[in-house]
Amino acid sequence: MAEFAVKLAIGLIGIMALWLGLMQIAEKSGLIKHMVKVVQPLLYWLFPGIPKDHPAFGSISMNMAANVLGLGNAATPLGIKAMQQLQTLNPDKSKASDEMCMFLALNTSSVQLLPPVTLIALMGTQVSDLIVPIILATSCSTLTAVIVAKFYARRNKKGANTCNS
Repeated sequence: MAEFAVKLAIGLIGIMALWLGLMQIAEKSGLIKHMVKVVQPLLYWLFPGIPKDHPAFGSISMNMAANVLGLGNAATPLGIKAMQQLQTLNPDKSKASDEMCMFLALNTSSVQLLPPVTLIALMGTQVSDLIVPIILATSCSTLTAVIVAKFYARRNKKGANTCNS
């Protein structure tokens, strides 16, 4: 098992280094800003309480991009940064805002177009058999998460509590 753990760790390090490097290049080249502009209409609909051009949109976009690319570990620090930025907009610091609940729902369900890095390291090329089921399952989970988060956000506006039960 120790040999397997070392092989897995080395495989993960290589893949993570590649994708994290690409994400850094994308951020410094301005590609992330362009990506945010492409997804802005969707982000404005998902997060109506965030002011336009707020830095939280960039962090949310980066987190979503990392999740879509199967980089869950790389998405974690981006998600923490996004939550911190969303907390600055939160009027009631003791409860999660609707935007924070939506982000949490999206982050945990996250559509994945590429298999998770861990799965690639474990299965190698056999993972290609799972790409379509992964896309279908994560798309269904994300759609369900958005519907439920929007439902509770609407219910919260009518006086009930959201995910802070």
